[in-house]
Amino acid sequence: MSIQTISPKDFSAKIHSLWDKDWFLLSAGSFAEGKYNCMTIAWGWMGVIWNKPVVQVLVRPTRYTYGFMESNPDFTICAFPNQYRKALSLLGAKSGRDGDKIKESGLTPCKSTEVIAPSFVEANLVIECRKIYTDVLKPQGFLDASIESHYPLADYHKIYYGEILTLRGDPTLYSN
Repeated sequence: MSIQTISPKDFSAKIHSLWDKDWFLLSAGSFAEGKYNCMTIAWGWMGVIWNKPVVQVLVRPTRYTYGFMESNPDFTICAFPNQYRKALSLLGAKSGRDGDKIKESGLTPCKSTEVIAPSFVEANLVIECRKIYTDVLKPQGFLDASIESHYPLADYHKIYYGEILTLRGDPTLYSN
């Protein structure tokens, strides 16, 4: 697997499948300080807004990663080959509050190139982002009543928009 920088304009993927089927690992915090956490995510968006390439991720305030997202200027999202599905399942099910789930997953965090949040050696796609906007989902904005069923505890996600600073991936998988 060869990881290379890919221009966001040249990035190509089955985007719905990448989010919904393959998942991403969202990481926030400081790799250098050893204070970070990650969580598996399957909801999000990539596109262009404010003339910038952007990733949108959502985090519930009850998640341990939420505090790292709030107190740090950036984040990464990483995609992995299918052989790491079990690790992603573990990282989505366990909380970093309760122990070293990253070590337990067998994945290897590493220094990112543009941001303080870690990325992962095993990833075949790394997207490094600087936060540029946040907001909280508001139930009065739900135009489809079925959306409310995702929030029985009224723990509405916070939305983070991150400008893509660098995107690195396997060009055989993610490039035009």
